[in-house]
Amino acid sequence: MEGSDVELDFQRSVQAVLRELNTPAPAPQSNRGMWRWSLHKKVERNPGRSSVLVRILLRELEKAESEDVQRVIIPLLLTLMYVLTKQATGITEELYHRAYAFCTRLLTLPAPYSTVALDCAIRLKTEAAVPGTLYQRTVIAEQNLMSELYPYQERVFLFVDPELVSPSVCSALLLEIEAAQEQQTPEACMRHVVSHALQAALGDACHTGALNRKLQASSRRVLEYYFHAVVAAMEQVASEDNPSRLGHLERLEEIYCSLLGPTATRRLCVGDLLQDRLASIPLPSPLITFHLWTDQEQLWKELVLFLRPHSQLRLSADLEALDLQGFRPDWDLARVSTDSGIERDLPLGSDELPEPSSSETERAALQRKGGIKKRVWPPDFSMPGSWDGPPGLHRRTGRPSGDGELLPGVSRVHTARVLVLGDDRMLGRLAQAYYRLRKREAKKFCLTPRLSLQLYYIPVLAPQDPEVPGKPELGELASFLGRADPWYESTVNTLYPAILKLAEMPPCFDTSRTVDPFILDVITYYVRMGTQPIYFQLYKVKIFTNLSHDPTEDIFLTELKVKIQDSKSPKEGSSPRRKGTAEGTGAELSVCYQKALLSHRPREVTVSLRATGLVLKAIPTGDTEGFYHCTSPNAASAPDCTCLRVSVTEVVKSSNLAGRSFTTVANTFRTSSIQVQSQDQRLLTLWLDKDSRRTFRDVVRFEASPCPEPCSRAQKSKMSGLNSHRQEAEKNMAKLSPLLMPINTFSGIIQ
Repeated sequence: MEGSDVELDFQRSVQAVLRELNTPAPAPQSNRGMWRWSLHKKVERNPGRSSVLVRILLRELEKAESEDVQRVIIPLLLTLMYVLTKQATGITEELYHRAYAFCTRLLTLPAPYSTVALDCAIRLKTEAAVPGTLYQRTVIAEQNLMSELYPYQERVFLFVDPELVSPSVCSALLLEIEAAQEQQTPEACMRHVVSHALQAALGDACHTGALNRKLQASSRRVLEYYFHAVVAAMEQVASEDNPSRLGHLERLEEIYCSLLGPTATRRLCVGDLLQDRLASIPLPSPLITFHLWTDQEQLWKELVLFLRPHSQLRLSADLEALDLQGFRPDWDLARVSTDSGIERDLPLGSDELPEPSSSETERAALQRKGGIKKRVWPPDFSMPGSWDGPPGLHRRTGRPSGDGELLPGVSRVHTARVLVLGDDRMLGRLAQAYYRLRKREAKKFCLTPRLSLQLYYIPVLAPQDPEVPGKPELGELASFLGRADPWYESTVNTLYPAILKLAEMPPCFDTSRTVDPFILDVITYYVRMGTQPIYFQLYKVKIFTNLSHDPTEDIFLTELKVKIQDSKSPKEGSSPRRKGTAEGTGAELSVCYQKALLSHRPREVTVSLRATGLVLKAIPTGDTEGFYHCTSPNAASAPDCTCLRVSVTEVVKSSNLAGRSFTTVANTFRTSSIQVQSQDQRLLTLWLDKDSRRTFRDVVRFEASPCPEPCSRAQKSKMSGLNSHRQEAEKNMAKLSPLLMPINTFSGIIQ
């Protein structure tokens, strides 16, 4: 295919991606999202054409900038970065400088454009100086290849609830993952790193065919030697303030000549075939582990097992509470001694005592030891909020916290990418696990200093039967993410028809033939490029089945539904009926709620009404309802802008000539917290996050409010101890930061 034909073909593909992005489909289609995937596949099969695609993408980006079409900037920019990460061959310095200059111009735009542009600009600067760095770092981290100069490691945890996702879907996904990763051995990945680095640096001067044959014939020891040599050469140059591309090229030429010997010199004179020079080097898919979610503590255990191989390393003294060998009872931040505090009263072996003949014996016998052992944390440190960034705005967007040191001597070199498949019920279960995880970390600071936790979500919805009315909408959060991020809608929300189609196909156990796993490629693209989280407020509900007993507490993310039970309380027979009580549907409810106002002023409303049910929604349903009401700039510093949308089906009594009649009226209001209690001994039934497994019956009262960030017992006692009055202590506890759960998207919320 000639150069003009190649450019025209790429241009048509890019325009098709933009049309799909700007034209929302009325319903998910199995062919949506294929254009982006096919575009990357064309470059992967013909890496020499990557520069053509880069020029087209830059031209479209500059056109969108001049015409102020901001909707397509982030999708085009992420597509460009993905091409540069996978194929660095043939990209000139001029193209790198154009891309870098474009990203710097985007820094004047508001978030999320400036946030994404800054991240891309940093990576472009490194890649322009040391071509192939992005590829090398991606493979090392995702495949857990050991390197002292780049010690970062990542893993993708794919969680599926077997009760919500059909066995055929689980089997199809597992087979596709295993088929793609069967040939991704550590030796193969090291060969890819060496070959890609030499080819990106030397270009046409690299004898790719001879290089690949030499690497294939090398032993594991020789392969590791050249792998570490290439990594050292690239990381040392990339870490410099002003990296020299010439010095980097000379070092890689030495490695190339040492590896090939006389063949490298002969290559300069003889020449080679075009397809041999431009052989495609695949970017391996990340290490993905498949898990059926059957245990409430499964997420915590898998994260601990991810860190367990490195738990024997010597850590900082500030990490004394770090315990990765088992699940012992949680510790607090302070320990109080139970002995007298005098060393001579301590049992033998508890500490190293001086020799009997030592002159220090008598003085040490009367020396007191500290009764309270404290751990000193940084003064601006708040546990363990570093996973989510600063608290505050509901559904707030922005970069997650970096991989810096939270504690002295301990670096966060591990990244756990937790990907869940399912519907709103699965997200409710993820919210429960996330809350337990944060609660554990508040008591025993274990995972947070060393682990960066990233959450991802791919909706997998069962086909809806239009003849069955009354079934809950199980894709509300996926719809919200699609409205907030158009690239998420085009790439991720369109994936589940392909997953269902894959599940209907007969399984293929022949792993010898080469296939293009579309679903795995989309998952890989999402976890690599989806770096901008949208934060969702978790809500805590206190459920009373008996007002004289302590309530049961639980967490919900999307919805709390309340229905009136047909049977009344058992105490009804012993209590007289109030005179004038009307017999009708529903129950008399006392509702007390904090009204959500734009001024954020507290306003409490108490009403009594007869209703047949309530629905508390935490996810906005309109296009502008959630984006501008809960993410307005004026509310950026106000954590109480979180709100629940409450829909009440109220029973209204009317009298006319025919007698009394009852009609139902739907009322809606917004609140930040609400308390509901049954007044006429009619019991309530609660459903959390549309999950029938999380049903609470015989409820007489419940309270729903934003879930605060968990804190340890020591923090609670310190906060209450600073206040002399109980009301002030309760008010101080109420000001705790709200607990927000991040779900990564490509751009966050596009205003």
